[in-house]
Amino acid sequence: MAGTLYLCATPIGNLEDMTFRVIHTLKEVDLIAAEDTRNSIKLLNHFEIQTPMTSYHEFNKYEKGKKLVDRLLEGQNIALITDAGTPGISDPGEELVQMCYEAGVPVTSLPGAAACVTALTLSGLSTRRFAFEAFLPTDKKEREAVLTEIQNETRTIVMYEAPHRLVKTLKLLTERLGGERKVTVCRELTKRYETVFRSTFAEAYTYYQANEPKGECVLVISGRSREEMRKEEQQRWEEISVEAHMEHYLSKGISKKDAMRMVAKDRGVPKREIYNYLEKN
Repeated sequence: MAGTLYLCATPIGNLEDMTFRVIHTLKEVDLIAAEDTRNSIKLLNHFEIQTPMTSYHEFNKYEKGKKLVDRLLEGQNIALITDAGTPGISDPGEELVQMCYEAGVPVTSLPGAAACVTALTLSGLSTRRFAFEAFLPTDKKEREAVLTEIQNETRTIVMYEAPHRLVKTLKLLTERLGGERKVTVCRELTKRYETVFRSTFAEAYTYYQANEPKGECVLVISGRSREEMRKEEQQRWEEISVEAHMEHYLSKGISKKDAMRMVAKDRGVPKREIYNYLEKN
């Protein structure tokens, strides 16, 4: 019978965020796969966990993943941990989970700290709907595609960023999303010097140019207002004549009656107003 892969969330800063369940599991499994054993040994020593460790990280995730799956198939139980937070969320884990499912190995996740959710709840922005973008891609073409997608995102957006790239990223997002868009910059979450800076992109960019950021950062960005987008669309239609607007739909084979209805909707006016205008002209 195959063993189980346990995805164990570890603290993102404050060690008191370690759950009793994770501590118990890390003591009971046969092996702990850690993103960086040198970093994780400090955590294990703090909680007096003596389970053997092996490295599992971005650069060996496929080769080591196969070996871990083999051990799981032999009946061993393995816990996966990262340097901080929940495995698989901007950290190694996703590929190993897929390999386990393909091999018929059970997987379970032990919840705990996650920087994205912690920052979202601290942000003061809408939490009902959100999009997690993690780090912006380093590839220029892929990054451009992501920026284009999020320009009209109506959900709250959560991003990660390293302190040495924060100012550059704020400048880029100010240019693409607008200086007045609301953003909350969270740093050093759960730690002694945790900071939550609520502002606009323009203000945040100016502030962090003058105040060098330290510690990992999470950006929580307000989504675009649907009402604002509707008004912009309406303004674009108003830039052309009613006749040209009508022709836009008539040329697609739409009936005159339906075209008038659609033109009225686009312009935010009653259908009768469009009808009267066309009758007089």
